[in-house]
Amino acid sequence: MQFRDIPNIISVLRLIAVIPVVYLLLAKEFGWALLLFAAAGASDGLDGFLAKHYGWQSRLGGILDPLADKALLICCFLVLGALGLIPLWLVLAVIFRDLVIVGGAVLYNYRVAELEAAPILVSKLNTLIQILLVVAVIIHAGVHPLPDLLLSVLVWSCLVTVVVSGAQYVWIWGRKAIANGWKDD
Repeated sequence: MQFRDIPNIISVLRLIAVIPVVYLLLAKEFGWALLLFAAAGASDGLDGFLAKHYGWQSRLGGILDPLADKALLICCFLVLGALGLIPLWLVLAVIFRDLVIVGGAVLYNYRVAELEAAPILVSKLNTLIQILLVVAVIIHAGVHPLPDLLLSVLVWSCLVTVVVSGAQYVWIWGRKAIANGWKDD
């Protein structure tokens, strides 16, 4: 192991942390789930800082970091949806958007050109709102009741940013695919 591997190790630990977070949510141990979710979020900031500050970025890290982030969020959405704490239609919208983006990225990468992933602003906003929604729902469910209006605003904001960011990705990468054409097999 070298120092440059530390960000990847942190990402792997965050990916592993999905399991106890899911377990704690299912066990309705919301305080502990929130604590572990927050620690995972802090680790995301730490691995990003280390990778950028010390030049420890790697192709593996470029895959592990967003994979760990997405796995944690999607699993939390699935569990909170299954518990009836987040509307099922929102869970399905979030998953559908991610499947469209990942499917489009894979198709673009193999049929058009190598993909240089670049998150758009509304997608970053969507991720922030998803995180805030998960945190608010966990707090509301087991730590301290929150105003219903706050939860409703987060749910609807999440839906709007899911739809807008998903449509923007399809529009942007669809236009790039048309401009660059298909690769011949």
